[in-house]
Amino acid sequence: MVQKPSIPKGTRDFLPADLVRQAYVSDVIKTHFQRYGFLPIQTPAMEKSSTLQGKYGDEGDRLMFHVLNSGEKVKKADTEALANNALGRFTQSISEKALRYDLTVPFARFVAQHQHELRFPFKRYQMQTVWRADRPQRGRFQEFTQCDADVVGPIGPVLEAEFVHLFDDVFHGLSLKDCTIRINHRGILAGIAAYLDAPDRIVDFTVALDKLDKIGAKGVAEELKQKGFSTASISKLTPLLSLSGSVADQLDSLTTLLADHQQAFEGIDHLRTLLSFISPLRVSHLAFDLTLARGLNYYTGIIFEVSPPQHIRMGSIGAGGRYDNLTELFGLKGINGLGISFGLDRLCLVLEELDLFPKHLAQSIDIVVLHFGDAYMRALLPHVARWREEGLRVMCYPVDHKLKKQLNYANQIGSSWVVFYGEEEMKKGLVSIKNMDTGSSTMVKPEFVSTSLGTI
Repeated sequence: MVQKPSIPKGTRDFLPADLVRQAYVSDVIKTHFQRYGFLPIQTPAMEKSSTLQGKYGDEGDRLMFHVLNSGEKVKKADTEALANNALGRFTQSISEKALRYDLTVPFARFVAQHQHELRFPFKRYQMQTVWRADRPQRGRFQEFTQCDADVVGPIGPVLEAEFVHLFDDVFHGLSLKDCTIRINHRGILAGIAAYLDAPDRIVDFTVALDKLDKIGAKGVAEELKQKGFSTASISKLTPLLSLSGSVADQLDSLTTLLADHQQAFEGIDHLRTLLSFISPLRVSHLAFDLTLARGLNYYTGIIFEVSPPQHIRMGSIGAGGRYDNLTELFGLKGINGLGISFGLDRLCLVLEELDLFPKHLAQSIDIVVLHFGDAYMRALLPHVARWREEGLRVMCYPVDHKLKKQLNYANQIGSSWVVFYGEEEMKKGLVSIKNMDTGSSTMVKPEFVSTSLGTI
């Protein structure tokens, strides 16, 4: 039977126009990464399951794609664990590898594994696919591309300020305005957990708080209640969630509310220092967001998240933060980390909705050489090769179809010009060039084609 063509949910096919747009965004991001001194690396699509598991919290472990063992290893499956509903142990027995969940944990593994080949501080960028078994929806895919920039080694506030500025530089390079760079600090969140009389429950608290924009304040309160937080503790959140004013004003208010909690004070002081380094730079929209928690377990200090313009219904298009203990999980102690990430797929969706892609991206071909017969095409091929060497994108129509059909094809693929080379042109030693936008045409010597296009 003929199989209906389809792909797994949460994945996409990319047409040429899609990839041209992705390449444009990737090039802008890569250019700015390189201007800040980041160097490229790549890591495998698959990591050992033990490398990834336990680094993202329960939700991350649940959304991880595991790769089944094959061959003789399948026989070693722990069927007893399956019979006893010990699914975690059973999964480990049938899978030793998993697809990348993000780029940060593999990077920490990379740093620990190659520590003697690196010079610290080490600044890397990485632009690769990651996979998450999340519920597919607009802007949320199970297979997507992250563009990360990280630094490991000694880290000071100047680097944190540079990361904020890097966000802004990339958006400026994409002509994307009105994005909001939101900041918070895990120390402040730890102080709030203590303020709620649950200092040992920061993970439960931050995971719930991170969902505020999805489930609202009542939903957060209900989730905290289900996790064992008292009604009195939950009620203390109200004044914290109603902060207003500038970043500095909100930090002043927090200083008063959380005065008895040292971790919060250290986080507030850290953000004030960051502001002093950011103030001389051009940063469009910077905001403090107390609800910003970033569900990933490995963040230890400042955290970032970038929202698209308010009228765009889309999740974050960038994020990041500081992680000081991640390489220690792989045996390398005393290494601090700081990084940010752009979501390439979401960025492309936002730019498309705002019609911000340059118009020239639709023009993937400069010239279509029309086919008037094999003899004419054979004689023209050396000139076609020269045009390509001169930087022109040239396509030769493969067979001598009717002229109208060839012209329609050139128009459909967005070619800027077409070249005619038939009996008349061969006799004169010239080619005819037609501008597909204006309809104007001229005849020139083949060696002068590249210099003549702008005059037609």
